[in-house]
Amino acid sequence: MRAITRQARRTLDRSTGRGLGIRCMGSVASSRSGAPLPNAPSKRYTAVTHPEDAASVTPAVKEVLDRSHAYILPVYARPPIVMAKGKGPYIWDVQGRQYLDFSAGIAVNALGHGDEGVAEVMRTTASTLLHTSNVYHHEYAGKLAELLIKLTQSEGGLGWAPGSSQPVANGTSGAKVFFANSGTEANEGALKVARKVGKERWAKATGKPWDDPSCDKFEIVCFERGFHGRSMGALSVTSNPKYQKPFQPLIPGVKVGQLNDTTALEGLVGDKTCAVIVEPIQGEGGINAAQPEWLRALRKRCDEVGAVLIYDEIQCGLYRTGNLWAHSSVPADAHPDIVTTAKPLANGYPIGAVLMRDSIAEVMTAGTHGTTFGGSPLACALGYHVLSRLSDKAFVASIKQTSEYLEERLSLLTKWFPNILDEKVRGRGLIRGLGFKDTSHPGRVVDMARERGVLLLTAGQDAVRLVPSLNIGAGEVGHAMDVLESCLGVLSSE
Repeated sequence: MRAITRQARRTLDRSTGRGLGIRCMGSVASSRSGAPLPNAPSKRYTAVTHPEDAASVTPAVKEVLDRSHAYILPVYARPPIVMAKGKGPYIWDVQGRQYLDFSAGIAVNALGHGDEGVAEVMRTTASTLLHTSNVYHHEYAGKLAELLIKLTQSEGGLGWAPGSSQPVANGTSGAKVFFANSGTEANEGALKVARKVGKERWAKATGKPWDDPSCDKFEIVCFERGFHGRSMGALSVTSNPKYQKPFQPLIPGVKVGQLNDTTALEGLVGDKTCAVIVEPIQGEGGINAAQPEWLRALRKRCDEVGAVLIYDEIQCGLYRTGNLWAHSSVPADAHPDIVTTAKPLANGYPIGAVLMRDSIAEVMTAGTHGTTFGGSPLACALGYHVLSRLSDKAFVASIKQTSEYLEERLSLLTKWFPNILDEKVRGRGLIRGLGFKDTSHPGRVVDMARERGVLLLTAGQDAVRLVPSLNIGAGEVGHAMDVLESCLGVLSSE
């Protein structure tokens, strides 16, 4: 733990910008974050430095691309670059070109690339006990589940206000965890549990057996621009025609609402609803945040009709907002029954988790759900290591400090480029979105930034997404913003 704390302190030092070349000339000396702010947008990166045209593709790169085209299912649209190695917030391609990774493997690499602690846990655990299946116990799953639940109790979430604690009594801690292999699987598990809860509650209300064919409490509510995965159940609650249409018909009984529309909740969530699933901050759909009062109203409506409320925190959870969960900062009467998580939990090694209150978990018995690989010794040992470091108080403080500087720099962009950008920066913490007035611009800006050595993502049709590693400092933020400013400057001059 002392080593973890030292690392967090180093991150705090980095976040002040020492030794990282923050652009200071022509800058205001002070800001809320303590890092310098520029007076005008950077023009340093107007020229392409990492070209991707056909002439720039080397024979070695072409060989890799040709092999991929020949043997890999073509479901990804990828640029003609081949990544070779990474360290911290940086990644290098096989041509030796360095990129600042502000996408973090789509919000996955919380501790960056090539982390020595992660690598050591992987080495020692894999050489000791790699896989057992869930036929047997091993020591790591229980430790990670305990850490997830105790952090949720102490920092707020799943019905617990910050500062709570609940000792184990009668064999339970107040919540249970199911481990899966991905975010999609976590959401599938959550929906499956909610369906079973719905049947049990219907049976109790009607006096009929839960498997009676007349049971109609099976509907699921989701929301426009939400993204919950690509398997059939998760895809059915991902209401984007681009993803859904080729695979219809999907599962029946799904209703779609609009985020933050309180007046529609009564008609949307009814007696037939068994589950409501929502991202407190929509990631793939555009970095759209649910309002706390709307979440409170949604919680109230779910309680009125006996529906299970699921928060998908796969992208926005585990300290990306500066709190353990995105919903940790809202009142406990706006909390969910189930929360799903995955992406950063093992820093890139596949893992997913479903946390649920005891009142939900009580319907699940041996054989009602399962997985071969989920909750393996290696996945859980890595998850325990990563989460222990992310939850360190000095590390969390550094996230908040860096987040504040990122917000300040992004806010300058909206003032400098009002003809291109929406007025308000979306999201919070280190899950941020820049909204564009022209929907053709986000993809272009992502391409332009990559050709200047910074990796970004789009979100929805109208936004650029910034989800960097959680241990970045102000220096990396400053560099990414300088590149983004230069790209927007080029775009505005066209």
